[in-house]
Amino acid sequence: MTTDRAATAAAFRAIAATRGKDLKARLGFAVFIGVIGWVLAPGPAAVLWFAAVVAGQLVDHWISAPLRRPADGEACMSTGRHVAFVASMTLNAFLYSGLAVWLWFQGSAVGMAFALLSLCGSIINNALQMAQTPRALPCVIGPPGLYIVGLPLITGLTSPAQDGVQMVLIASGGAVYILHALMAVKRIWTTNRQTEAAVEAAQKANAAKSDFLATISHEIRTPMNAVVAAGDLLRRTDLTREQAEHVAMLGNASEVLLGLLNDVLDLSRIESGKLEVELVPFDLTEKLAAAVQLWSAKASDGVSLRFEPAGVPARIMTDPLRFQQIVSNLLSNATKFTRAGAIVVRAGQLVGLDDPVLWIEVEDSGSGMDAETAGRIFSSFEQGSSGVTRVHGGTGLGLAISRRLAQLMGGSLTVRSQLGYGSVFRFEIPLMVAEAAAPAAADAEEGWGGASVSVLLAEDHVVNQRIVRLMLEPFGAAVTVAANGAEAVELAALRPYDVILMDMQMPVMGGVEAAARIRDGGPNAATPILALTANALAEHRAEWAAVGVEVFITKPVEMQVLLDHVAAAHSARCSARALAVRAR
Repeated sequence: MTTDRAATAAAFRAIAATRGKDLKARLGFAVFIGVIGWVLAPGPAAVLWFAAVVAGQLVDHWISAPLRRPADGEACMSTGRHVAFVASMTLNAFLYSGLAVWLWFQGSAVGMAFALLSLCGSIINNALQMAQTPRALPCVIGPPGLYIVGLPLITGLTSPAQDGVQMVLIASGGAVYILHALMAVKRIWTTNRQTEAAVEAAQKANAAKSDFLATISHEIRTPMNAVVAAGDLLRRTDLTREQAEHVAMLGNASEVLLGLLNDVLDLSRIESGKLEVELVPFDLTEKLAAAVQLWSAKASDGVSLRFEPAGVPARIMTDPLRFQQIVSNLLSNATKFTRAGAIVVRAGQLVGLDDPVLWIEVEDSGSGMDAETAGRIFSSFEQGSSGVTRVHGGTGLGLAISRRLAQLMGGSLTVRSQLGYGSVFRFEIPLMVAEAAAPAAADAEEGWGGASVSVLLAEDHVVNQRIVRLMLEPFGAAVTVAANGAEAVELAALRPYDVILMDMQMPVMGGVEAAARIRDGGPNAATPILALTANALAEHRAEWAAVGVEVFITKPVEMQVLLDHVAAAHSARCSARALAVRAR
């Protein structure tokens, strides 16, 4: 189907859908017009007209029925169906306006006035209904237009009792009315085209924004990887007290910067509908206790943090990353505004419901807020008052993102607060209990079995190359570095590796293409490939998944996360080799 024909088919499907929805309204107006016609000119004409209108509307509804079915609309838009639909609309326009002819020729001034007004109503209604399809306009405004111009002219020429000049003037007024209706349709059509163009431009701008954010994410995360990893490596060395304080400052600053970056990226993904949640089993009490322990160190002196679980399951199924993000945002908010007293994290479940619900509450004894402030703190970039940003910093995105995340997880985030008496934030999600965890995996050294692990690292950033080597080589890994995807493909063709770490954005050849070429054949076609990348967007994960890469290590790289993933990949590789040997 050509583009023009497809557009025509889509337009007629839209018309059919609109006419289908408006059928009852048209029949209701027909009843009203028929009753007025009976009052103005008693007799069988009004009844016959109404019967003809009902029959015509039902035939029109039957002809357009296939066009109202989305699955069949395009297939049914044959030439015959097109002609039948146009003919049906034209016939119904003649029938619907037909009573005006009878009333006009009855000769009463009221009847003639009502005839003209009903024709004007038909013209404007049909014109607006067909504003999206100008080519269909003649079918629906042509019949009442002929009546509104033709009736006065015929009367002026054939009836000596009427002033011919006056009839011509009435016909001219009808023609002017039709022109005004057409001009209105043109303005609507032009406005719609402009709106469509604006929407298309906005979509392109949004896509460009997403690309820009992905690039910024990569460009910021890549050097941040070096900063965070260097700090992590330094912490593992013997430091003086002063040096340890400096490293801690470095880590805290890096954490704040990454938090701001993640907030902006998450907001963009949520607004574009690209953020997806996962269902992964994890230890609920362990994660909440770890969050409380982490934020206890960041609370003001004199503020205690407590965790009070109440009959919650040990393990649940939800998105652990987003769950932790919400809890961390709530604890961050509580520690900001609490200078004395306590912050209490409670957890429980709502029982007796068809679908069980897990609730988490974070209660603080901080400054609290009034009802007006509580009503807007979940809006993006809101922080209660302008002074909050100056005193506490931040973007005002944390609570807005947390509520959107809770909604994506099928839950809610609410607040109860009183100015001067603290706040209680309540986070609820559907409760899905998970099975007990399998025995813990061995650590990096045990997973490697004491043997050297051969790792191919594809990474164009020299500092990141150095960081990964410093993390892996002390545990016996032999790391071979490729500065781009093309080099990685060449090296992978020469010898087998136990694990391949692949960046995404690299010169010469990107990581996704390189992974696809390695998977095509050669000694590393089955080697585990781990995406070591700053690009954590859903669309990028889909690109990796398309070439068989399911494991993502997001920059900045945490040392233990990298070690665990490499150990797991190496263990899986060894198991696959053992099975292959036994199969022989």
